[in-house]
Amino acid sequence: MNLYIKFNSLPIPTRLILMIIIAMNISCHASGNDSIRYLGEVRATFSGGKNTPFWLVSNLQGLGSPEKNYGYVRGALFRDINKEKRFSWGGGIDLAGAWRSSSPFYIHQLYGEVKYRSLGAMLGSKEIWGEFSNPKLSSGNLLYSGNAMPIPQLRLGIFDYANFWGTNGWFAVKGYISYGMFTDSGWQRSWAEEGSKRTKNVMYHSKGLWLRGGNSSKFPLTGEIGIEMATQFGGKAYKNGESLDLGHGLKNWFKAFFPSTTKKKTFLGEQTSVEGNMVGAYNIALSWLPQSDWSIKAYFQHYFEDHSQMTFEYGWKDGLWGVEAQLPRNPFVTSVVYEFLCSKDQTGAVNNDSSDKIPEQVSGRDNYYNHSIYTGWQHWGMGIGNPLAISPIYNHNHLITFLDTRIVAHHFGISGSPHPEIDYRILLSFSRNWGTYQYPLAEVLNNFNGLFEVTWRPKKFKGWFASAAIAGDSGKLLGNSFGGMITIGKTGWISF
Repeated sequence: MNLYIKFNSLPIPTRLILMIIIAMNISCHASGNDSIRYLGEVRATFSGGKNTPFWLVSNLQGLGSPEKNYGYVRGALFRDINKEKRFSWGGGIDLAGAWRSSSPFYIHQLYGEVKYRSLGAMLGSKEIWGEFSNPKLSSGNLLYSGNAMPIPQLRLGIFDYANFWGTNGWFAVKGYISYGMFTDSGWQRSWAEEGSKRTKNVMYHSKGLWLRGGNSSKFPLTGEIGIEMATQFGGKAYKNGESLDLGHGLKNWFKAFFPSTTKKKTFLGEQTSVEGNMVGAYNIALSWLPQSDWSIKAYFQHYFEDHSQMTFEYGWKDGLWGVEAQLPRNPFVTSVVYEFLCSKDQTGAVNNDSSDKIPEQVSGRDNYYNHSIYTGWQHWGMGIGNPLAISPIYNHNHLITFLDTRIVAHHFGISGSPHPEIDYRILLSFSRNWGTYQYPLAEVLNNFNGLFEVTWRPKKFKGWFASAAIAGDSGKLLGNSFGGMITIGKTGWISF
């Protein structure tokens, strides 16, 4: 009786998800074609200090929250693409009920996808991680880190490397084009400070192209290079009682694909030179992949906001340098990641659009992740890029903007498996922070973030897993926080 009362006291979305998890657990014992993968999990965090510790919030595809003592209940069903078949299809539905979060209920993922040979298409909202970065150990890709809620979109392209004809596997290509829409209009309206900048019904465009050279089965050295670009465009913007209709027609879609100049009206005293908020990154990697159980990869990511950083006009002083090593099999450490992030330069402090009085063009003060009209490279308050640029959701003044993007940081990630049933990971980050050129911090602030997490997957209870983590923050940027996390879940297959 007490269990019944407690269940009915839960929010309706949470009850729905619990019912899905129970149904999936019962169904997994059916016999037949194992084709549907399921996931059910419950997560709770406990913390003291100013916020939930940073690494209990970040790079969780938007399910994290800086609100202390947050948590969620999650249930999901997936049919995965079979990459070995010429034709295959898949899909997924992933629901989450949360407390002390941006929303009490999320349709976290809902998508369908299809593949024919090397060509693929995906429609809907699906978790996507950045190129070259280890999602468990990296601080996060500069353009897509997995820090924010997935963006619903139609994505077409070659999603996995496909070999060029006649090259015997020595050269391969992949790429994509996508259009979609941000879903946080309601959250912005309810969360943003009265009269501050917010947007509504903003559209999304992204595209990427990567080339790979090398054949690791014949020689262990391979290299990759690519470019990825994204644009926030269209919709409506609000600020100080003013509103701007930013368009949504085919012309806007075309200008998002081919970044071009605009004479569109802006808010008073502000200027923009390109249609929408255009961002992008170059990705370069070298990998040594011998035919053994160890490997090493070095990578570089260069972020850009405009043509000055997209070309070599001002030099590439900013970027993310990383090394990832997979070690020979041992019970202590299996993977190590080190990353150095520098975003302090941003083409310098001087910016001037040429005019009759001063004809010289100086393209400084790039103001990473921010924009004069749009609310910046964020979704539901969480930064889409590297989370070390603290997300707007942390702003106590409820301004949807990035207040600290000039950063120099060091990041370490370590994982291991001391027992066949036990895995662990450690994340350690240290950064020095200067704010932005427009709003510099009064003093350089240090920030330290750490995480230690252990996951147990008992063979006796197939599919079940439990994770426990402790984490902490120290420094004046986010303040001092300490807390823990407990996750219990089950994965498996539903047969028909």
